[in-house]
Amino acid sequence: MGEDPNDARPEHAPPKLDLNKPGPGDEPPADRPPADRPPAGSGETVMIRPARGGTPRDATPADAVPADAAPRDAVPGEAVPGEAAPADAPPRDATPADAVPRDPAPPQATPTGSFRLPAPAPGAGGAAPWEAPPQNGGSTGTAASAAPAGSFGPADPSGTSGSGFGPADSSGTAGSGFGPPSGGFGGGFGAGGPYGHGQAPAAAPGWAGAGTLPPPPSAPPGSGPGGGGGQGESRPLQAVAVGLLNLSCLGLGYVLLRQWIGAAVCWAATAALLLLALPADADGVPLGVLVGYGAVLLAAAADGARRGLRASLSVGAAARRLVLPLAVVLLAVPAGGAVAYGSARDEAREEAFQQSLLARLATADALVKAREGSRFEVAESDYTTALDTYEKLALDHPGSRAAKLVPERLDAYVTSVSKPYADKKYCEAVDPLKHLRGLPDTVDAKVLGDRADGFDEPLAQSLYECGAGELGRDSTAAAHEAFTELAATFPESVYVGRTEKLVGDGLRKAAAPLSDGSASDPCATTEEVRTRRSGVAGLKGYELSGPVADADRAIQKGVFSCGTKQFRDEEYSDAVKTMDQYAKDYPKSPQTAHARTISIAAQIADHEPAAGKKLPSATVPGGSRMPMVVSNDGKDAVELLYTGPVTGKITLRACGTCTNYGGIRGAVDPDAKPCGGASSKYPKATLQLPAGTYHFLQRRAGGGFAVAGETKSSKAEIEPGYTYTNCLYVTSGL
Repeated sequence: MGEDPNDARPEHAPPKLDLNKPGPGDEPPADRPPADRPPAGSGETVMIRPARGGTPRDATPADAVPADAAPRDAVPGEAVPGEAAPADAPPRDATPADAVPRDPAPPQATPTGSFRLPAPAPGAGGAAPWEAPPQNGGSTGTAASAAPAGSFGPADPSGTSGSGFGPADSSGTAGSGFGPPSGGFGGGFGAGGPYGHGQAPAAAPGWAGAGTLPPPPSAPPGSGPGGGGGQGESRPLQAVAVGLLNLSCLGLGYVLLRQWIGAAVCWAATAALLLLALPADADGVPLGVLVGYGAVLLAAAADGARRGLRASLSVGAAARRLVLPLAVVLLAVPAGGAVAYGSARDEAREEAFQQSLLARLATADALVKAREGSRFEVAESDYTTALDTYEKLALDHPGSRAAKLVPERLDAYVTSVSKPYADKKYCEAVDPLKHLRGLPDTVDAKVLGDRADGFDEPLAQSLYECGAGELGRDSTAAAHEAFTELAATFPESVYVGRTEKLVGDGLRKAAAPLSDGSASDPCATTEEVRTRRSGVAGLKGYELSGPVADADRAIQKGVFSCGTKQFRDEEYSDAVKTMDQYAKDYPKSPQTAHARTISIAAQIADHEPAAGKKLPSATVPGGSRMPMVVSNDGKDAVELLYTGPVTGKITLRACGTCTNYGGIRGAVDPDAKPCGGASSKYPKATLQLPAGTYHFLQRRAGGGFAVAGETKSSKAEIEPGYTYTNCLYVTSGL
């Protein structure tokens, strides 16, 4: 009563029983076939549901099978209570009497009260962890206590094995039925057992109690951490696989381990990266974001490897063998993503670069468009900038989209620059066309092509038309500048011949009023023709000698006509200048003598307006002439100008012994008279004058045009048959 058979190591082996021999009352009914019993240690589960209260020994359990009941279908691995094991059932291995049972892990009861008995390791010689140790020193194994195969209860105190599923009765006879012991399950295994009713048998180490089935382990074999190798067994390849799965950016290592929080963190990090990275742009992902994401991946890989080192995977063995290769293959996801993103980023950078080139092209286009129709000297700087941009785009980036548009832009450039020519603004078109014609000297030939080849004729035409227009606007200088450039640039052009005819005809036309005397203002016309003649004579590369000679003759006539008009208009000083210049320029002209007389008359008329009432005659009148002797009683040389029926001028040399009259001389010799001395004393000149009225002007010789205070005018009437004298002297206040 005070002995715990489960704690005592048996000293004597229990009597060996023939497991194939049925015990008393174990024979199955004749009409029930023997049930197949699984071999020992098969891992089958035995379900025992004890009654809540004690049942009288002679009471029949509710689930007891009557003797006349129909046979029950055999369940694999379970013997039918009250029946002997089949004759062909393999004998259970006997355990040596002195074997010490292993201490299995404490079994745990399931919520239903059932126990799952794990199968023993193959080839193990001892009792399985779920088998009860032998009582009273019995050996472990399927033949413990030498109980027959059909019994499932402890031996009674007399040593007789129970033959049924219940305790032995008090007489030592084994229970013969499948039911609770007569004493019930209240506190022990029945009254006939070694313990009294209500007293639990002592439990051996690792067991829930003597005579009871141990609870199942916490997890099926091979399913806990460490897998079939037991808790704590390390699997380096599995750890590597889990870490690599986490490096795939998808958190698949955590998914395999069913660590959903870690997987969610990986997913969130990848989603955040995708939000920041896509769509790819030229700047790419910020370095800080890449570093942070890389840190998350490395941390996830390290943590996944740590967790996966001793974890048990919830997949089959075949699937586990594929985990590591799959993890390696899935590394292509981040690698491929990085390559794809790099390609997309490169494309974005290339697109950004292309857009920058297109922007430069658009800027140049805007400059050309804005300056279209403007004067070239104002727009030249912008045109040059745009052209330089086109050339650089074509040469520096030949494969770009912008470079492919350069030919089209150059065509537009040429059209814009040459717009004045298209609008027939020839003078404005000259500089732009010269610019376009000179492009081969500044722009690469591969870029320019043949766009500058067709501007010779437009430029020649523009020079001609511009010169002609300026000539018609009396802008002779501008016209001659255009014509000169035309002949110098295109000497063989048809426009050179046209220019000769245009200029020659224009000069003759301008000089015609002077030639025929029809000019209303010969002075102005003469100046115009003279200007034109000067410009035409200065043209190089043209044959214009005929028109120039005609213009010279017209100008000569025009100068004389201008002088006479000025005299008639009482513009005496201008008439003097004009006629003096005429006499100087055309000394051999038949009109030179007449021009001199008009100049003398104009000088006299400037002091004596009456002398200008009539233009001196170009011819000398006939008839008798009266002499007039003129003497100089002055100490300076004297000029005497006269005009009347004839006009002329004489000069008297100075009288060396003569003095001025008046002043001191008048006070000393008040009776002194001019030219009162001997006649030979005074310089003299004799004039032969036709009869008529004459105007005289006396002035100091060499004094040029007479000024007030140095001249003296007088008037005389010359009559036929008389001789006249005239004494010239000088008075002064001293």
